[in-house]
Amino acid sequence: MKVFSNTTPLIALAAINQLELLPRLFDQIYLTDEVMGECAAGGRILVPNLHDLSWVIHATFRQSITPHILLELDLGEKSTILAAQEHHADLVLIDEKLGRNVAEYLGLRVSGTLGVLLKAKRENLIPSFMQAANSMREHGIFFQPKLIERLAVTVGE
Repeated sequence: MKVFSNTTPLIALAAINQLELLPRLFDQIYLTDEVMGECAAGGRILVPNLHDLSWVIHATFRQSITPHILLELDLGEKSTILAAQEHHADLVLIDEKLGRNVAEYLGLRVSGTLGVLLKAKRENLIPSFMQAANSMREHGIFFQPKLIERLAVTVGE
């Protein structure tokens, strides 16, 4: 399964020390230079050096003319969507609403960090979806509380 990720899911999972859920759920994750650069730039939440992780696949894409629809997105989102399209991704992990909408409009299958947590809970890799999601919120990763509650019900919480 070819899974591409934007920056935010990596930061959100790193915030709660659950970055290793990605290779456990998907084996490998494809990342662009732009995404790795955004993670390496630092911030409140430290993401480990993604170049050192054996499950990270460096994703390249042709620098062609950027479709007009992508112009409102940041570099990480643009590069992730373009690489995912070029490499026929099975799934794209992206949290930002505009990026998700654009990716879906372009025919890509999209999930986000909360989708990763749901899958991890269903596969018994985490004890509680709600606890993990709320922990992310405590670290400044914003998700609507009502969305978390609604999704928690789907995994029996």
